[in-house]
Amino acid sequence: MRTVDAAGLKIGDEQPTRIMGVLNISQESPYKPSVFDDPGEAAAYVDSELVEQGADIVDVGLESANKRFEVLSAEEELDRLDTAIETIQSVSGDAVFSIETRYHEVAEEALKRGYDMVNDICGFADPEMPRVCREYDVAVGKMASPPDLERPGAIEDVDDIYEALSMNGLTDKTIVDPAFGGWSEEKTVEDDRETFRRLREFRGYGQPILVSINRKNFLRQLAGRETEDALAVSLAATSMAIERGAHVIRTHDVAETRDAALIGDAFTPERVRDQRGEIEIQQLDVRTTAELRRHLDRVGDSETDPTGGVSRVFELAGLTESQRRELIEAATACDLLVTDTDPALVAGSIDRLQKLHDYLDRNTVLSRAFSIAVPDSR
Repeated sequence: MRTVDAAGLKIGDEQPTRIMGVLNISQESPYKPSVFDDPGEAAAYVDSELVEQGADIVDVGLESANKRFEVLSAEEELDRLDTAIETIQSVSGDAVFSIETRYHEVAEEALKRGYDMVNDICGFADPEMPRVCREYDVAVGKMASPPDLERPGAIEDVDDIYEALSMNGLTDKTIVDPAFGGWSEEKTVEDDRETFRRLREFRGYGQPILVSINRKNFLRQLAGRETEDALAVSLAATSMAIERGAHVIRTHDVAETRDAALIGDAFTPERVRDQRGEIEIQQLDVRTTAELRRHLDRVGDSETDPTGGVSRVFELAGLTESQRRELIEAATACDLLVTDTDPALVAGSIDRLQKLHDYLDRNTVLSRAFSIAVPDSR
């Protein structure tokens, strides 16, 4: 799993969950406590309600993405950018500032004038967006969307959501967002629930994950709550999302979400990672064959059958050619799933992994690196 640097803020498996608070420079936005058109008032809100309450990132929106409203053009968003710029210039607290936009022109202007990060709600539907983010070397949230600047998030099926995130590629600093919420008339609460159940699959990209589930309908309906009474269901889902692999939580309820994130961090199983010589090894968070299939696709192996390979899955990078050949021979002899790729994946039951450890020459770097696969050798 890649760790992304967002203006000095590390985002990834080995970091605390990051909280993204929300500020809207848009009178259309439905959550009125976060809506401001005066830079001074907006800055005071950021300081007192976001940064002081624990927000690591402040996401500033120039328009509402609600499907009921007309989409603003890039020029219209640029007209609102001055307020967003003046706001961050007046903030006294320390945070990473993210501009929420679908247009590369708006992103570039915001980055030139002090913003640290981009949150693209149309998932690179503007093909110039990844170029801008690479040139400015910034982190970018990429929300799964169709290749259409007017239809953010309007995808229903989990497999289609996953594939949409591949549109126009990923930058090294991309944070993927599976787009929870009613972005289209066709998208149902059950679609969102299925995406949440399968959230761990999105780790298959090897990039950090951002989720925006704050008071969303697919959670509210389960408890029969209206938006104003849905904080508790949001917090419960936040801890679960973190256990499933989320790294950034976007929210209007910063202080409470931070507490839920602390619980999620504390009780998420450790994801083992180690360096032995030139070899880096990490245990992948895989529970189902579908999750393993995502990782197989990532490393370039679309042929291997993932069935039976989900007890434990390890990724080994930095192997020499001879070490890879040794690993393949040993893993095959022990009836483990192994890929002839770089990085290589090894998957199977604990007892077969123990056999692999015993099979390898104990004096080799490869054996020492793989010792973390065997519980009694850690």
